[in-house]
Amino acid sequence: MAASEQQTKPPDTGQQPRRWLPTALVVVASLIALLAVFAIWAQRQLLETDSWVDTSTQLLENEDIRDAVALYLVDELYANVDVEAEIRKQLPPELTVLANPAAGALRQVADQIAQRALETPPVQTAWEEANRAAHELLIQVVEGGGDNLSTTGGTVTLDLGAILGQVADQIGLPGDLASKLPPDIGQLEILRSDELQAAQNGVDLLKTLAWVLTALALGLYALAVYLARDRRREVLRSVGFGFAAVGLIVFFLHGVAGNAVVGSLTTTASSEPAVQATWDIGTSLLTTAAGSMVLYGIAIVFAAWLAGPSRPATAVRRTLAPYLRQPRIAYAGLALILVLLFWWSPTPGFSRLLPSLILIGLLVFGTEVLRRRTELEFPDRVMTHSAAGMAQTMAEQTRDSIGRRVRARTERRESEAASSRVEALERIGRLRESGVLSEEEFKAEKERLLGSSVEPGTAEQVTEQVEAEEGGQ
Repeated sequence: MAASEQQTKPPDTGQQPRRWLPTALVVVASLIALLAVFAIWAQRQLLETDSWVDTSTQLLENEDIRDAVALYLVDELYANVDVEAEIRKQLPPELTVLANPAAGALRQVADQIAQRALETPPVQTAWEEANRAAHELLIQVVEGGGDNLSTTGGTVTLDLGAILGQVADQIGLPGDLASKLPPDIGQLEILRSDELQAAQNGVDLLKTLAWVLTALALGLYALAVYLARDRRREVLRSVGFGFAAVGLIVFFLHGVAGNAVVGSLTTTASSEPAVQATWDIGTSLLTTAAGSMVLYGIAIVFAAWLAGPSRPATAVRRTLAPYLRQPRIAYAGLALILVLLFWWSPTPGFSRLLPSLILIGLLVFGTEVLRRRTELEFPDRVMTHSAAGMAQTMAEQTRDSIGRRVRARTERRESEAASSRVEALERIGRLRESGVLSEEEFKAEKERLLGSSVEPGTAEQVTEQVEAEEGGQ
């Protein structure tokens, strides 16, 4: 009965959670990281004035968007100004009948003039200043502002009045027309006062999510690697795959959402290029973040591979061992790599303080782990200084090469000798059977053949021969 109970008792599963728990943590952390990417993008795109202005500048530099803005400005101008009357004022009395056809002709070329005007540095500077002023006001409003700031009964707008005045000048309308334009002309509404509470709540939530989700995802990744114990390299590789998967999913969702947004906002084929360009530029920070996740994932997978047992990885560690064993050389190399990375700046993280500190910390930690493992794995790969280390490495490689060639030649000679003995034994056996050799002669010859081996000094001769060949090369 006791034996039966012992056989049917399920095995101890105390260690089983440790096998699947790290993988589960990586999956959960990757899902949280996916949400964190969108939260960080929204925070930077909507709440950072420099990012907002940079995006708006890129928008105006796009030809399709610039054409749409030019058309909007000209429509606003003609909707708020009696162009025919303004032209009539500038004409002599006898030519006032030409005011109407002149206004019509001017309308035909106004769009092209406005498009060229938007390409000029003064207008682009005015566009940038208008966007900066609007965004700074928006941030003040949603973050509480000051005692003298209120949106009661009003709105936060993007004021294009100054740009409209410059466009009017280049079209050829009277120079003082800008002062006569209605104060609300060229005003693009960004936020209404009745939306203030929702905007403030949204900003607070966005700030919280951006930091909390990022910290939670990184913490879960770190916990998964820590709990993996003897499987840390495999789990670290899974973390790299998780990073890359998050980036690829963001790319996919960006494409799907872009098709939906552009399709819902365009009613004619002519407006689609401008809307598509607006979407692409407005979400460029999101695609950049997705690309960063893929690059980080590749780097993490490479680090896991470098620490692995494969022959190429082991060969790389063996080659680097003399240098990694010297902390000064190892960290000097790391410093050089960091300088190159920050000069290249492949991701936005290299231009921001906190992500840069995290990246530096992870690289330093990874370098130290690799150093310690290499010291344990290759304790004989010592280098006192660089020249001696190179000489030692070259000498070891030469000895290894000579040893392999000596063993190969010795084995080949022994194989040839063994084959010759077999043939000789078969030959004397046939001679005994035919009566040429007596039994005593056969035994004596057999003992002589079996007692022979590679001649004394053969291995030494082979070694000397190989070393001579190596020296000749």
